Amino acid sequence: MKRAANKAERLLQIEQLLLAHPEGLTQAELARRLGVNRSTILRNLADASRHIYEEPDGRLKIDHCADLINLRLNLHEALAMHLAARLLATRMDRQNRHAAAALRKLGHAMERWAQRISVHVLHAADIMDNAAQRDDPVYISVLERLTEGWASERKVRVWHQLATGEKVLEYLFSPYFIEPYAIGQTTHVIGRARLLGERGWSGEKMRTFKIERIRRAEMTAESYQIPEDFDPRVYLSDAWGIWSSEGEPVEVALRFSAQVARRVQETRWHRSERTELQPDGSLIWRARIAEPKEMIPWIRGWGADVEVLEPKALRETLMGEAKAMAELYGWRVSSSPTDKRSTTLDDFFGG
Repeated sequence: MKRAANKAERLLQIEQLLLAHPEGLTQAELARRLGVNRSTILRNLADASRHIYEEPDGRLKIDHCADLINLRLNLHEALAMHLAARLLATRMDRQNRHAAAALRKLGHAMERWAQRISVHVLHAADIMDNAAQRDDPVYISVLERLTEGWASERKVRVWHQLATGEKVLEYLFSPYFIEPYAIGQTTHVIGRARLLGERGWSGEKMRTFKIERIRRAEMTAESYQIPEDFDPRVYLSDAWGIWSSEGEPVEVALRFSAQVARRVQETRWHRSERTELQPDGSLIWRARIAEPKEMIPWIRGWGADVEVLEPKALRETLMGEAKAMAELYGWRVSSSPTDKRSTTLDDFFGG
């Protein structure tokens, strides 16, 4: 019994070493690191699962796509997984068999000791591969290649379609981070990209690609290294969601009406936000944002209960949208709106 336990423990140690060294290790290197004879490693490997394999050069590697993780959770950690599962299921509109499989494993593992939570995790899994979700095999294939490239630090060749849909550009891409974007129900990948086959910049630049717009992805043999000082929390710290900027963040000031001021204060919308409650019950909200245009859908959602004060370009954009919406519904709009804050419909629509 003791010998079997030692073998099981050593196999686990071998797995952990190979996970920590994706370049692979020889039997001699494993033996040295574990302090045993090479013959012991050879005997242990005879009982290893199939996800440990040997390359032609004799280096042992582990298949990162195999079932590798054993997870132990307490009740409160399980609830955190339930919340994450709900966000995943309700904020992603594409089928994802990998997400469904992961949630089912988690749900079944929880059945004996947290049955009520387990049921809902399994329901979330059903949503992720339900026929009502958008079936997009290209998205899954691209996500798989990007994940493999990110995990192994190998560059990926991607074909990214412009937002206008007119053109597809080819890049050699080094994935640094994959980020979900709940607002747009999309997934984005951040990394360094080099444009291929086009005139323009030939060096590498930091880029963020919407994965749903990548039409094709292929693994390459070329390696890269994510800089030690790259931290996605810092990189996205000034972003409203996913858009970053090489310039300084822009001060955004919004005035929320008294009717929604309390609701605005209930949530922390951005790490840099500051609020000032006004004597009339309204609320001035300020934050420094990398790209204010990314806020437009959120601002629209508050309707007439929010007014953009700064920056001027963002205010003018929303004024233009308000004018277009008014005309869409048949209102006659003033041809020369003032810079002052409108207080009546006549001020804006020209009386």
